[in-house]
Amino acid sequence: MKLSQFKFDLPKEKIALHPTMFRDDSRLMVLHKNEEKIEHKKFKDVLDYFDEHDIFVFNDTKVFPARLYGYKEKTGAKIEVFLLRELNKEQKLWDVLVDPARKIRIGNKLFFGEDGSMVAEVIDNTTSRGRTLRFLYDGPHEEFKVALEALGETPLPSHIVNRPVEPSDAERFQTIFAQNEGAVTAPTAGLHFSRELMKRMEIKGVGRSFITLHAGLGNFRDIDVEDLTKHKVDSERIQVTQDSADIINKAIDERRNVCAIGTTVMRTLESTVSTDGHVKEFKGWTNRFIFPPYEFHVANSLVSNFHMPLSTLLMVSAAFGGYEFVMHAYEVAIKEDYRFGTYGDAMLILDR
Repeated sequence: MKLSQFKFDLPKEKIALHPTMFRDDSRLMVLHKNEEKIEHKKFKDVLDYFDEHDIFVFNDTKVFPARLYGYKEKTGAKIEVFLLRELNKEQKLWDVLVDPARKIRIGNKLFFGEDGSMVAEVIDNTTSRGRTLRFLYDGPHEEFKVALEALGETPLPSHIVNRPVEPSDAERFQTIFAQNEGAVTAPTAGLHFSRELMKRMEIKGVGRSFITLHAGLGNFRDIDVEDLTKHKVDSERIQVTQDSADIINKAIDERRNVCAIGTTVMRTLESTVSTDGHVKEFKGWTNRFIFPPYEFHVANSLVSNFHMPLSTLLMVSAAFGGYEFVMHAYEVAIKEDYRFGTYGDAMLILDR
């Protein structure tokens, strides 16, 4: 398919700048793929479409406060550093993006915090904006991480949520089941799940399984080729434990409904499925890029937010729900005042 096929006009006022007061109070558009029928519900109604022994698969990645503001030595020029991932715990090496990149060179020292107490040295250039930093912190790693996180800001995707970060974002830009730290952006489909909804799942007998995909900034990187077969996505770390795989595989064998909560879960399942249709234990990296047409092997339902035009996340939804049907649903969503983006409403696609 072509990139331009995923372009649509999205009025700015349709992009949600804040979440709903209660997580599960967002709206839910339900797409019945086989009948091409659309229903309009609240997210708290999602359990109406599932039965006892069906399972939801969640991404339990945890977002860390990845955006730092600081200044350069000597000049005092203000800089922004976006932490991508830790490369070496002992040496406190980090892969980062910097802005403005042209002013930050190898050998520069960068200072963070009001008193400049956190210092980092640029030791390598990785891309035009990418750098490797060594933090010059004398102390145990856990103490260093606490100090670093205290200086960091919640990494809201500023091109979508175009406003200053607020204290409440630290909680709301995180799922309630976040456990394994490593993401620089939240798996947004999981943001709709409240403790009350999780309890109702338990009472109804709907099972749960957790995988981990540490979502990176590649989710928001512009695609610069028209032919999607030529696009390469950034690799992201994933993990599926044996316990999680066993829960998913039992549901597959019993012909239960397996619902992927978010495109990150769908990509992880498709990256770890074996030739016999079962998910296997795995810890490593994936650069799985899913776009129509694509044959899915594990999940038969998907929860996903309403994504931005030309987004790789939209492409996953369109591949699962059918390109024509999903793009039609997006037109309906705009007319019906659904909220788009990170803090927006959700879509449930049922393929059964």
